[in-house]
Amino acid sequence: MSISVLLAYAAAITLWASAFPAIRVGLESFEPLHLSMLRLLIGSTALVIPAIATNMKLPERKDLPAILILGFLGFSVYHTFLSIGEETVSAGAASFVVSTTPLVSALLARFFLKETFGTYGWAGSITALFGVFLISFDTGKGFNLEMGVLMVLIATLGESVYFVLQSNYLTKYGFIPFTTYTIWAGTLFMLVSVPGTAEAIHQASMESLLTVMYLGLFPTVIPYFAIAYATSKQGASEATSSLYLTPVLAIIISWIWIGETPTLLSIAGGAVVLAGVSLAALYKERNKK
Repeated sequence: MSISVLLAYAAAITLWASAFPAIRVGLESFEPLHLSMLRLLIGSTALVIPAIATNMKLPERKDLPAILILGFLGFSVYHTFLSIGEETVSAGAASFVVSTTPLVSALLARFFLKETFGTYGWAGSITALFGVFLISFDTGKGFNLEMGVLMVLIATLGESVYFVLQSNYLTKYGFIPFTTYTIWAGTLFMLVSVPGTAEAIHQASMESLLTVMYLGLFPTVIPYFAIAYATSKQGASEATSSLYLTPVLAIIISWIWIGETPTLLSIAGGAVVLAGVSLAALYKERNKK
């Protein structure tokens, strides 16, 4: 594996992991809807530059409904419900729940695309769900925390549907153009949250403002380009499996940045989640050989 590919993996994993504690910081000054809207708006604005520089073509009119729906699910729903969930769920715990995305995507592909899943896939799913169940009781905050985990699960479901249904469009348009289209589409739906944003920005702390800028410019944009490059060199399966390191790094960054110490229950639940996801992923890779 070349140094450039390793750097691409490192950038994607680090930036995505940093997004979880960054959301917690942003929520200190912004409501979830405002935070998600600003993050996507900043990212969308930044994407205009490479789109113009590369003379990116606009999508065909017949594909606009699908792009709008996928942008809504993959970005509007994902970012909004993740932010709502992190109001009560720790950054590390949220990252473990989101790490079930490849598994949820595989389940959806089984039902919608008729792809095989197998005994190991189902066993991995049950194991991962048990881990999420353990996380839902983390810190003993009861119903509020359980609802927070549910919100993160909804975010995960939205992102998973996006990943499952994007394949034909990725082939047609390419990874970077299609991702750009869907980020713009997701941002369009978030514009309903504009009222009150100016006041929120005026009252926000400097740390929250800088964090929102960071979220929009870095975790929302750069990792997609990094994974696109790594996938072109190593294949999609290796790129996806490497992202299982994200929750581990998210806990470390959260501890350093916001002083969030993971509980033993959240670590145990996270370990069970990763075990379930890995069980299904390893079996899938074995069947490819």
